[in-house]
This record gives sequence, structure tokens and C-alpha cells, in this order.
Amino acid sequence: MSTRPVSFLAVAALASLALTGCVANDTGAEALTVDIVDDACAVSTDTAATGAVTFTATNNGSDVNEFEILADDKLRIVGEKENITPGQTVSLVASLEPGTYYTACKFQQVGAPVGLAEFTVTGEASEVSADRQALEDQAVAEYVAYLRSQVGELIPAVQALVDAYVAGDDETARTLFADARVSYERIEPTAESFGDLDPKIDYREVDAVAEGLDWTGFHRIEKDLWAPEPGDLNSDGTDALADWAPSTPEQRAEYGAQLVDDVAALRELVDADDFAVGLGDISNGAIGLLDEVAAGKITGEEDWWSGTDLTDFAANVQGAGVAFGAVRELAEQDAEGEQLAAEIDAAFDELESGLATYGSIEDGFVNYRELTDADKKALSDQVNALAEPLSQLTSTVLGV
Repeated sequence: MSTRPVSFLAVAALASLALTGCVANDTGAEALTVDIVDDACAVSTDTAATGAVTFTATNNGSDVNEFEILADDKLRIVGEKENITPGQTVSLVASLEPGTYYTACKFQQVGAPVGLAEFTVTGEASEVSADRQALEDQAVAEYVAYLRSQVGELIPAVQALVDAYVAGDDETARTLFADARVSYERIEPTAESFGDLDPKIDYREVDAVAEGLDWTGFHRIEKDLWAPEPGDLNSDGTDALADWAPSTPEQRAEYGAQLVDDVAALRELVDADDFAVGLGDISNGAIGLLDEVAAGKITGEEDWWSGTDLTDFAANVQGAGVAFGAVRELAEQDAEGEQLAAEIDAAFDELESGLATYGSIEDGFVNYRELTDADKKALSDQVNALAEPLSQLTSTVLGV
């Protein structure tokens, strides 16, 4: 994820979405066409000059779709057009600075991006007003779009996991478990702000027991899929089989349905018209994701039975990078802020390189139990090296 330097001002597109079905303002250049079908997203060219770029997208598929322009981390959404119905043609005008972007569509507005393709913007950086309110508005709009996108990707991933789990296909479910959690781990601090949804979705057994809650969610399923044997211990050192037994088929159906419903409720919350985040929420979210790593992933306590902690770890780091990218331009308002951003970049690069030693989200990571104490110490040191400058981000962004 060493691709953070794309200019944040590229997200001016979020303020310039053309009305559905209307012709975009004349930008002095021919509009690029986007041919959308259920399983493809073809843009007429893969390059454009700096400035306002018009995309005219037609949905030739069978159901609602959306068109996205993503930053070079393939996560931050710098422009999007949602709710494109079959047969509809819409326009999106995006003001793009030089750099590498990606175009993609999202069939039924859920799941992973479809037809992800590199898109290059050439030329010289434009003179853009650094009006603070405009930067703040853009930062919030970009991050809200990112949150909604991640929850949209979470829904089908969870459904696939639950389908295999409820069917008793544990082998398949085990292969899906880590990937099903990635989108949630990328936005975890935000999800934690929604009352009882986070405990339902992501509490470990020891947390639920400590708070007297019914234990549901990812980690209930995890323990069924990697069932302990006599003599095994929970992460708190207690007997793993005490007050626990493998779930019956009926219980699996119940736990699976509960997780699907809770994730659907999360999507309803973030998709609401009145959903909002503040600048402090974004920068503190980046810090909170590093706290998640330090509190559970480094110790191996998060995914105690599956050993998939490194996938969660990497997703937390990616989410922190996206949050940082959203507010970076606000942080870089003076020389001190620019220096802080450079330090954060360098620390991200070191941590990402360390994680890459053990695999990747796309190809999978080694089981966390394979890491030595020295390996864990090295990763912990890199987390701390990033956490220190990142801890200054909120005050720098808010100017306090």
C-alpha cells in the first residue's frame, strides 16, 4: 500500500456528480464512455489529461450497478455514480490530478469491484485552491464513500461464509473465513460506534462472557470451524471446552442468520442519508485501527482458533492508510504537517514490507502460530513506529 501519494484533491469529483440522465457540462474534451454489464466494466480509454474528465456510463446489464473511480490504493473512492438502472445512461464529471487511478463497477452495488482497470491521468498538477472548508468536505465525502463500499463488499463475503458453515461444509468455510472478515477489519473503529452491532458481529468469546452477552458472530463460527480438543485453552487460559460444545445444525443456522442480519443492519446504517463522520472520526479511526493491531493481532488473541490474525492485521493497516489518505491534504498545510505526513508514509512502507514477508490478503498469509517471538517482536516494533507519528494526526488535521 505504498501508493498513498495520489493527490487528495483528485476527489473534487465528489462535488461534481452530474444529475442522472443529464448531459454533463462541457469540459472541453470528449466524454469517455463506460459500457457496464453484469460482469464487466469497459471504459473507452485508459488515460486522460489532467483536469475535468467526463465519463458517460450506460448500464447494459440486467440489474442496478454503479461506476467508481478509485485511488491508486484500489480502496479509496474518488468519484462514483450509484444506482444506475438497466438501460440508463448517466454522466460523472471528475476533476483528476496526475497519477494512477482505477475504474470499476459494482453489480447490484455489493461485492468486490468488477472490471477493475488501471486509469492514468497525465499532465501537470493544476493550481487548486486550498480552501480549508472544501478540503474538509471532500475528506468526509471520500471517507463515507469508502465506508459504504467496504460494507457493500462485506455482505456477499459473509453470505458465502455463512452458506458453507450452515451446510456443514467446514473445509470450504475455513477457506472463506479470513477473506470474509477483511472489509470489516478495514473499517472496524467506525463499526464499533454503532451500538451493539460490533459485539454481535466481532466479539471474541472472552469478551462476550466478560460482559454477560450472548456470543455470536464471526468468532462463534470460527470456534466451530476449528473446534478445540480436550486440553486446549481459550485465549485467557481457561479450558476451551468448559461451557462450550460444537453447535448443532440448528444452532449453526441461527448463528449464520444472525451474522447476515447484523451485517445487513450495518449497511443500512452507513447507507442512511443522515450518516456522517467528522474529521476527527477519520483520523482517530486510523489510530484506532493500529490500536486494534496492538491489542489483539500482535498477541494472536483475535483469531485464536483459525490463526488468521495476519489477514486481520493487514486489513487494519490498509484501513488506516485509507483514513490517512483522506485527511492527508489537510495535514499538509504547513512544513510541519508535510514532515509528519512523510514520516507516516515511511512507517507505513516499513510495516507493509514486514507483513509482506508472510503473505498477502490476496494470496493468503501463513498461520500466525508459525511466527516466532522474534517475528512478532519485529512486527510490533514496526506497528509502534507507525503509531507514534500517526498519534499526532488528529491534532494536526484539526489544527489544535
